[in-house]
Amino acid sequence: MTTLYFDHPAAAGHDTGYAHPEAPARIRAVTATLAGPAFAGLDRRQAPLATAEQVDRAHQPSFHDRLRATVPDWGLHGHDGDTMTGPRSLIAALAASGAACAAVDAVLAGQGRNAFVATRPPGHHAERHRPMGFCLTNHVAIAARHAQASRGLRRVAVVDVDVHHGNGTQDCFWDVPGLFYASTHQMPLYPGTGAAGETGGRGVVVNRPLAPGAGSAAFRAAIADDVLPALEAFAPELILLSAGFDAHRADPLADLCLEVADFAWVTDVICAAADRLCGGRVVSVLEGGYAIGALADCVAAHATRLMGAGLRP
Repeated sequence: MTTLYFDHPAAAGHDTGYAHPEAPARIRAVTATLAGPAFAGLDRRQAPLATAEQVDRAHQPSFHDRLRATVPDWGLHGHDGDTMTGPRSLIAALAASGAACAAVDAVLAGQGRNAFVATRPPGHHAERHRPMGFCLTNHVAIAARHAQASRGLRRVAVVDVDVHHGNGTQDCFWDVPGLFYASTHQMPLYPGTGAAGETGGRGVVVNRPLAPGAGSAAFRAAIADDVLPALEAFAPELILLSAGFDAHRADPLADLCLEVADFAWVTDVICAAADRLCGGRVVSVLEGGYAIGALADCVAAHATRLMGAGLRP
């Protein structure tokens, strides 16, 4: 089976203001990279918009409507110093969340072995009650709750390799039955959460902070020694991957020292775990990555490995 690829033109229309690192150039670089001949085998689909019901399953009731009320006719509305809503921002966020839900539906229906959702803004910092950290809606949390509510899955896992801790996903999952969250991330760093002692209300949150300057060895050990055993014990029916690429050594917003090869490796590892646990079902959702060239290179390696996994019997 092939790898599904979801995007939406609204992603480039989300305005974050002058010199903001989470800029349209990010998604343009990803789109240009995945338009190359090496990726002709991707099954390309345009994302639908998430519904209010889908959004509010993961967030607080009426979160969708409250977010819609912040959309300005012009200019920017600041939720905090980093997180902006412009006139075309909500459609971009809803397309990203809708893409994650549609990818879950398609993978569970057997239309592809795995999927990559290439959208923006990112989502893993959006908490149940508020946008934050560049994120308006939490795409992986919305997709996980959609998988439970609409597809009847009992156990859904998220593995997050963004350099920043996914406080929003952890918040959305904290005490919800059937949801697992594991994260590797730099600490100390924004948002200040993600200590190893944060294990969730049901003991299925796994945080493995990495010290500034840590590289391949520390990252691979955290995945192999801590994340994978916990994932195996949880035995998910679907794995969602928060695919942040800002742990690359070139990224300007953090201080880890991963290489492109590390992102290829972790893609292989997660896909192999999915082969053992849940029929290869992986939905990867783009999160951070702010060095444009490194982002493009990492996405290329990630998509290549997803496509290779999709061709396995």
